[in-house]
Amino acid sequence: PSRPSPDRPQRRTPPPGSGGPRRPGPRGGGSAPRRRRPLRTLLTVVLVLLLLWGGSMAWAVNSAWNEVARVDATPDGERPDSDGRNVLLVGSDSRAGLTPEEQNRLGTGKDTGGARTDSILVLHTGGDKSTLLSIPRDSWVEIPGQGMNKINASFSIGGPKLLTQTIEHNTGLKIDGYMEIGFGGFATVVDAVGGVNICVKNDMDDDKAHINLKKGCQVLDGKNALGYVRARYSDPEGDLGRAKRQRQFLGALMGKLVTPGNLLQPWKVNSLGKETAGALTVGEDDSLLGTARAFWAFRSIAKGEGNSVTVPISNNALPTASGTAVEWDEAKSTQLFDALKNNEPITIEPDDS
Repeated sequence: PSRPSPDRPQRRTPPPGSGGPRRPGPRGGGSAPRRRRPLRTLLTVVLVLLLLWGGSMAWAVNSAWNEVARVDATPDGERPDSDGRNVLLVGSDSRAGLTPEEQNRLGTGKDTGGARTDSILVLHTGGDKSTLLSIPRDSWVEIPGQGMNKINASFSIGGPKLLTQTIEHNTGLKIDGYMEIGFGGFATVVDAVGGVNICVKNDMDDDKAHINLKKGCQVLDGKNALGYVRARYSDPEGDLGRAKRQRQFLGALMGKLVTPGNLLQPWKVNSLGKETAGALTVGEDDSLLGTARAFWAFRSIAKGEGNSVTVPISNNALPTASGTAVEWDEAKSTQLFDALKNNEPITIEPDDS
């Protein structure tokens, strides 16, 4: 064989294990494409899922909010000025939408036309702690343009607007929001969440409220829950005892409504919202955000993170032309209203609910 010419360069064989000759890169030069990073892919998937969840939640909440009824509850003329935010919550004896069979089952009695207030509460937020204030429906107060009467008469005479005006006139608190629920709506909400667990302090056998409850903790369905918050003849404290039970039950109900299991599932929010939204009436000027904040404040009070009080009373059996009424303690009630009006800590003892 011929020997290679000393002037011609010789090809060298790569040593073993060197991987052999390198393959040329992609056309146009540059390095080989990098593999996708798993972390980046995971973050992208999570972001997409969050966007889908957020869109679904917005749809569910707006769908439920559109089912809520509206009413004019804003008084005309000059109104008081107070710090914080006050939402009026009214439980009316309206039987609208209930069939005669449902009226009999729930023990509401026949519809006599119009509506009266079975419960009156004011939720105050803005200070260190939220406060839920009960106003006995038989409170003897001045109704603007109508003279002295029981406070629930203002609702019968002029509806939500006159009731709001009456509360502002007698407390000095500006009412910024309004929520109302009737008999049938209340029972519907309770049944929609599968009942509410309540610890009944004493046996309650009340024919007028259509309940016969034994002492102890138990889950109340819509019918028994309605009777529980309405009963007063089986309560030694009468209307004042009923006010305490109403706050107790409202807090427990909100605590069950506003849970992660309900709030984090769009389909649950949509289903529960549509079942309960038709039972709720809010003020024409109320916003979705303001109403949601009120629900959240109710839940915080139920967890013991707020105050639960009744207007201080000096006489629970005041004789009047309209029957036995409740008279406020002028000095103590004024002190309470001023503290709420100025967003100051309240000094009266909270009720034992």
